[in-house]
Amino acid sequence: MPSLLVSAFQSTVMMTFMLLLLLLAPSFVFSSPVEDPQSVVEQVLRSINNASSRVTRNLGFLSCRTGNPIDDCWRCDPNWEKNRKRLADCGIGFGKNAIGGRDGKIYLVTDPGDHPVSPKPGTLRYGVIQQEPLWIIFERDMVIKLKQELMMNSFKTIDGRGAKVHIAGGPCITIQYVTNIIIHGIHIHDCKQGGNAYVRDSPTHYGWRTLSDGDAVSIFGGSHVWVDHCSLSNCRDGLIDAIHGSTAITISNNDMTHHNKVMLLGHSDSYKQDKNMQVTIAFNHFGEGLVQRMPRCRHGYFHVVNNDYTHWMMYAIGGSAAPTINSQGNRFLAPDDATFKEITKHENAAESEWKKWNWRSSGDLMLNGAFFRASGAGASSSYARASSLAAKPSTLVSSITAATGALSCRKGSRC
Repeated sequence: MPSLLVSAFQSTVMMTFMLLLLLLAPSFVFSSPVEDPQSVVEQVLRSINNASSRVTRNLGFLSCRTGNPIDDCWRCDPNWEKNRKRLADCGIGFGKNAIGGRDGKIYLVTDPGDHPVSPKPGTLRYGVIQQEPLWIIFERDMVIKLKQELMMNSFKTIDGRGAKVHIAGGPCITIQYVTNIIIHGIHIHDCKQGGNAYVRDSPTHYGWRTLSDGDAVSIFGGSHVWVDHCSLSNCRDGLIDAIHGSTAITISNNDMTHHNKVMLLGHSDSYKQDKNMQVTIAFNHFGEGLVQRMPRCRHGYFHVVNNDYTHWMMYAIGGSAAPTINSQGNRFLAPDDATFKEITKHENAAESEWKKWNWRSSGDLMLNGAFFRASGAGASSSYARASSLAAKPSTLVSSITAATGALSCRKGSRC
């Protein structure tokens, strides 16, 4: 496309976007999950820049688009392997500003070995504990059996694209009091307890760790965290748990199977610091062999949007301590057992109490007798605070979630 035409098109995009913002400004600001106006401005500018760059770079392969906004942002690019860090600009929801190691160097994992205190260069642990931002990739297929929890440092991306990477058979990933983490394209399963051992969390510090829970991904006081396109199953405790004031989290495009307590969001009913927790759960497949907690929420604001629920044995979405749950555009297929048709479970409260909690279902597709027990104020402003992106129609869930889990990406072709 000639440069003058590109410039004119970009100007048109800019003018149209600004006009829409002026027309919709009150609802846009009101529904934003962040309270800092400047961050909203930055989000808009970033969207405009992304739109312009997609026009100039993606005109040749728009046909691969699926309607999944994360995947459509990067998967059409046959040169994704050379443009890996573009993924950091594709986030959505409450965790959309997690940049991981975007501003750092590429670190190549060449060695699947592990030493909790004295990790060797080339191992995954050596990369994740460094102080500077790093975008971590893998030389080849590998299974990494960690000896203790993988204690991550801030501004790191673990990017499994281009290799089949399994973290399995030992303790798994811990995101504790750090920020800006992206975990993408990893198989994480059969995670065990760790602890009662020394573990290094930076080049200059290691400390004694008590027993861990055995989660696949444990977020403890973490912020700006994005877990995308991972395959998770069969761990001792949770698949993804976020507690102790964690916030600004997006959990997207993951495939979760064969597990009991899938996702805990909130430490305890008495831990009120979790009122600031904001989590987006989008485009995931909750699949075979799952029992409960998809998620189980406390206190905060939770947007559950465009997920495909094909299996649960007890319930899908539950909570206690008056969380706000905004379920939009999901597909719920209830089990055949008539006892467990209800999607929701209100924990630790009498009906007179939980009827005040703001839980709603909007545009969800209920199959095989599934039903959602709503509560609270149907048009409450709390739902606006728990709306982190626009939902697609539930009829599109099958296409939006068709490629959940770790992808098989080959260099030189679309992922």
